[in-house]
Amino acid sequence: MWTRPSSGVLIESGAPVLLIRETPQHTSAVGTFDYNDLNAYLLLAAGLTQPDEETLASYEELARKAREGITIPLKDVKDLGRKEPMTTLPATASVMTAVETFGGGVHRVVVVNEHNGREVVGIFSQLRLVKFLWENGRSFPVIDQLYPQALRDLRIGSREVISINGDKPLCEALQIMNNEGISSIAVVDNHFNVVGNISTTDVKLLTRSSSLPLLRNTCTHFISVILSTRGLVDGKDSFPVFHVHPGSTLAHTVAKVVATKSHRLWVTDPLSPSSSGPPTPSHSSVHIPLVPNGTSSSSSQSQSQPPLQPPPSPSPPSANYSSSHLPQPYLPVPGPSSAVTPSIPASALPGARLSGRLVGVVSLTDILNLHARASGLSPADPAENRSRRRRSSSSSVSVRRSGEIGRELFGR
Repeated sequence: MWTRPSSGVLIESGAPVLLIRETPQHTSAVGTFDYNDLNAYLLLAAGLTQPDEETLASYEELARKAREGITIPLKDVKDLGRKEPMTTLPATASVMTAVETFGGGVHRVVVVNEHNGREVVGIFSQLRLVKFLWENGRSFPVIDQLYPQALRDLRIGSREVISINGDKPLCEALQIMNNEGISSIAVVDNHFNVVGNISTTDVKLLTRSSSLPLLRNTCTHFISVILSTRGLVDGKDSFPVFHVHPGSTLAHTVAKVVATKSHRLWVTDPLSPSSSGPPTPSHSSVHIPLVPNGTSSSSSQSQSQPPLQPPPSPSPPSANYSSSHLPQPYLPVPGPSSAVTPSIPASALPGARLSGRLVGVVSLTDILNLHARASGLSPADPAENRSRRRRSSSSSVSVRRSGEIGRELFGR
């Protein structure tokens, strides 16, 4: 499969990932291609990737082919982005085996038939598992009893969070996600209020060469493009709420994760004096049920859990602009117009009126790691998987600042 058709299949199918076979006749998978890979490819094609000496020659050749519109074998780009090794589980594995695996930081597993040459049966993701446990809470009483407890009491999540100011160019956000091996990044204003969210899935709006100016425009402008496209394609005009508070219950957090289909939620301080609006979303936002059926909404005693170790503090790389233009693969959704791209201030976005100051992040890995430990399992340290997906970088002001605020708030 070639890069252009594969990116079209990825976008058109709505699937979060494509499995790669050695040949059309094979039934086993040799790799994956997802939006993180597409983001890495687009950065390469735009001349915004800085390879090391060992990969410089191959990167230059790929960049040349991309600029000239030459089709590129998928096997040549599937490993451009930093990703975790492909993990498989037999179809006979138990749900708790999946909980332990995902709790160690694995984001998805390929389910195989171990009795038939490792034939692929399907893909199982963290989000699908969290949704299953949420909808079937009564069957997992040890996990179910955690839902009424507050994030602050459960001590889950990280106070070290990667964010970007809304006035920064979009290309910097894409570079950070690529270099750090993350799938989304919080966009904040000058007071560290969360004004939006950019994910690697959003790069589907950048796969036309006419979208190149968006890379140089601000992150807040791109968020407005995302919201506009969502309204045109999906008929959705509400502003997704990607944040919770330290006092939010695990039930509220999981319900919001399931409703927004997010891999992580930003933890904000609703009492921040710099917050530009009310701490709770308005009626136009996504409706989130607080507890699942059969789950008590009353408070329970605080349960002490060992906190997860926060990852090292990275720093955003500097943008290296290039006059190179993007390739033009098939795009089934309306491409954003780049004719008029005025800069939009962060305060103009709906999210600026709904959130508070960014103090941390809670992810699907954090939730499943908590579930695994509460169930007596021994998941791997998620920090090890994080370190494999990130490139070496030094501390940044935004990451340190968010961590300092988080320590103050979570210590209340």
